[in-house]
Amino acid sequence: MTVSTLPLNDGNQVPWIAFGTGTALFRKDAEDATRLALDNGFTHLDGAQVYGNENTLGSGIVASGKSRSELFITTKLGQLQPGETPKSALQESLKQIKVDYVDLYLVNHARNHVGKLKEVWKGMEEAQKAGLTKSIGVSNFTADHLKTILEIATIPPAVNQVEAHPYVWQALQPNLAIHDQYKIVTSSFGGLSSLFRGKGGPLDPVIEQIRARLEKTRGAPVSDGQVLNKWLQQKGVLVVTTSSKAERIREYLDTQNVPELTSEEITLIDTIGGKLHKRYFPGHWPYE
Repeated sequence: MTVSTLPLNDGNQVPWIAFGTGTALFRKDAEDATRLALDNGFTHLDGAQVYGNENTLGSGIVASGKSRSELFITTKLGQLQPGETPKSALQESLKQIKVDYVDLYLVNHARNHVGKLKEVWKGMEEAQKAGLTKSIGVSNFTADHLKTILEIATIPPAVNQVEAHPYVWQALQPNLAIHDQYKIVTSSFGGLSSLFRGKGGPLDPVIEQIRARLEKTRGAPVSDGQVLNKWLQQKGVLVVTTSSKAERIREYLDTQNVPELTSEEITLIDTIGGKLHKRYFPGHWPYE
């Protein structure tokens, strides 16, 4: 199955769904999980320096036998050490992952670069100009963080990866306005949190109602997770997800074959989701 793509503001394309090597794999060996994801159809791998497993991410890529041209690889800049630059940090990541370039390089957290965001963004642009990454972007950046770097950016971020699901969608509106203005792709982590971490919330019956309708329309099984991932996909969001189970991995990829939600169903999820504000990864965002 070919994974559909989203256009980036620099002319590149990104697969709409990525397999993440953080969260459950944080500071753990990612080789088997990476191999499982690639063997079952994922082409986009989302890593980070802070995950502490770039080396085994690279080993999983090698073990899969996939050619570099088949893959889209993302990694993220962690805390800079004295004398280090975004470019030199990426050069070390490339050694760990065992590739010559990544497709997307993100600043993982603005909080790691207090007072130096503009300088760091210039360093990200240098890494791209050097051919070490095809695209550059950010992660966990608020609207104010984005405004700071956009004051000096000659290359705007292509992506901003944030916690994104119906219970934070309303709070993300200031971000989304800037994303729209600069054609920055919104990427989500924790997109299924309202299902798995927020059981019993106001969305549960809405998701079940839509799931049943989609299943009837499709004439084949549709899961709750596919409903939410479809909601994200139809909003043009780049979904980052993970699983240790082959069947769940295939289910995530199969989301693009699920019938589309109606505009009324999308509005219903927006409206009911907006009745509860809940972050499941509060450490990644300033206190609200």
